[in-house]
Amino acid sequence: MERRTTTLVEPRLLLRALGQSLRKLNPVSLWRNPVMLAVELGALVTTAYIGIDAARGEGVGFVLQVSVWLWFTVIFANFAEALAEAQGTARAESLRKSRHDLVANVLREDGSTEPVPATKLRKDDVILLKDGEVISGDGEVIEGTSLVDESAITGESAPVIREAGGDRSGVTGGSRVLSGTIKVKITANPGETFLDNMIKMVESARRNKTPNEIALEILLIGLTVLFIVVVVTLPAFAGYMGVSTTVPILISLLVCLMPTTIGGLLPAIGIAGTDRLLQHNIIALSGRAIEAAGDVDVVLLDKTGTITLGNRMATELIPATGASREETIEAALLSSLSDETPEGRSIVVLCKNELGIKGRDIRAPEGAMFIPFSAQTRMSGVDTSDRRIRKGSVDAVRAWVETAGGAFSEDLTRRVDAIAGQGDTPLVIADGPRPIGVVRLKDVLKQGIKARLSQLRQLGIKSVMITGDNPLTAASIAAEAGLDDFVAQARPEAKLEMIRKYQTDGHLVAMIGDGTNDAPALAQADVAVAMNAGTQAAREAANMIDLDSNPTQLLDIVEVGKQILITRGALTTFSIANDVSKYFAIVPAIFAAVYPQLGVLNVMHLANPSSAVLAAVVFNAIIIPLLIPIALRGVRFRTQSASALLRLNLLVYGVGGLLLPFIGIKLLDLLLVWLHLA
Repeated sequence: MERRTTTLVEPRLLLRALGQSLRKLNPVSLWRNPVMLAVELGALVTTAYIGIDAARGEGVGFVLQVSVWLWFTVIFANFAEALAEAQGTARAESLRKSRHDLVANVLREDGSTEPVPATKLRKDDVILLKDGEVISGDGEVIEGTSLVDESAITGESAPVIREAGGDRSGVTGGSRVLSGTIKVKITANPGETFLDNMIKMVESARRNKTPNEIALEILLIGLTVLFIVVVVTLPAFAGYMGVSTTVPILISLLVCLMPTTIGGLLPAIGIAGTDRLLQHNIIALSGRAIEAAGDVDVVLLDKTGTITLGNRMATELIPATGASREETIEAALLSSLSDETPEGRSIVVLCKNELGIKGRDIRAPEGAMFIPFSAQTRMSGVDTSDRRIRKGSVDAVRAWVETAGGAFSEDLTRRVDAIAGQGDTPLVIADGPRPIGVVRLKDVLKQGIKARLSQLRQLGIKSVMITGDNPLTAASIAAEAGLDDFVAQARPEAKLEMIRKYQTDGHLVAMIGDGTNDAPALAQADVAVAMNAGTQAAREAANMIDLDSNPTQLLDIVEVGKQILITRGALTTFSIANDVSKYFAIVPAIFAAVYPQLGVLNVMHLANPSSAVLAAVVFNAIIIPLLIPIALRGVRFRTQSASALLRLNLLVYGVGGLLLPFIGIKLLDLLLVWLHLA
């Protein structure tokens, strides 16, 4: 599926995020981020010292600059989180706006139209749509044919044909008519449409802290407390050695010692991961599930509606001996026009494609009487003055033919048995006592499923299909889709038991389903993805909703989960590494005057203690916004071994995090001296 590409951050979100980052300065909001709360308290103390030093008649330039950059450190960290949040909520707002701005032309009984707001459309209303108009509600085309752009809803860039009759009559509110005029019967009341449900799910998604995030936060709090103890006890130690220290310098040391970089970016990493899933039209209802997706090694997939399209589709028309292909297609088409089942509609679509005709071009014989499909007869057909055509199950049509004095030939019986032996369903067409041909009904794989399952295998993820179908059909679908394993004739409790068995063996299990019978298994799985086109029970049991109802997007879920884990680890490594570099700036600045031997640590040859401390504080602040794009976009995931990924990230973010501050602090030192700020 193709996706529209967008810039990392929309300009309109920047001002909103900036305003939100200032509101987050409230300590009540900031307490959830202890590292940044400690920085803010330090900024408050240094701000107070500006007044104290001014009252003493001392210079306030150094303290003022330290205070300003400490405030910037907190604001930049808040900005990263606010920007990630803004990206996540902007989609729901745009969807809601588009919903309220739509106006529909409702057809009245006299043939006139009346403009009605989309929010006031009711089920069974009929609306008229022309070129370029946006479809204002979910419905079904009852007249006409059009080319529809659904990219605003599903992300699919290629336009689709929607026409009355057949299996391509459904339209979704929010999509746009590119060409053609159609009449659409609304099938959902306000608040029940696909767009409404999508907005509700976006707004109801909440990202709680995950176990990994909580563990890392505990580590950061521990380091922060440790450094606070060190800095608080430092004045006594420094006084013993004859070194004078000031509170602003001690706070600067504390802030540079603390892992402020990862502390500032940690909330944004998880929120941005949720938003990246949303860009794939997947709503995550649990942050824990996103991270678990990064470690999934077994995925269970329901067949019907997940791997396959759901209803068996006509894929082949096979003429019987003595019948032409044209005769078989014509008989299949006429006998299926009154069959309203999905299988019957698929036969009509296949015949129309074979003949190259549209719905309006079908001409029934004069005086024809159509016989609709029924569960009792298991056939549908048409009677004319000289023909009686039937199409249906093998047993039902065989009985019809024999009643009329005919019989199935050995060749036809072999073809029927061959189709059944391949796990497909044969339907037979007959004209009175004469069999004309066979229709093959097949479970059709969803587009791209085989390639995606192959990619999952490359990541070390085992794919297992669970279905209630017979073993023959299950084996056929599993082989065609490239699944690693399958379980046939499985009841809901069997799915649940299989997930528990894998979990007991130490595996993390993902389950994809769409039916009510999948709900228990979805509730048990570590990662539970429900198709939006599935049942309400399945959606309620899941912790992710796939709005496109496309199981191939599991790979996107896995990649986003791995990205979050990799990004968090990479930026934590970077944060700890660049803290080491800052020690070489501040420690010599504090102690080298009394102990010249420590001057050997001044490897950057910084100009003076004031410029050294200030350069470290400034670098500590500006590195956070410079890393925001990485936090929002995520470190790129590559399909390679964990050890290779670890070596690469240690090289880039470990060694890079160690070297970059040396360069940055030195350049800032030169700039501060040149500007006479230190």
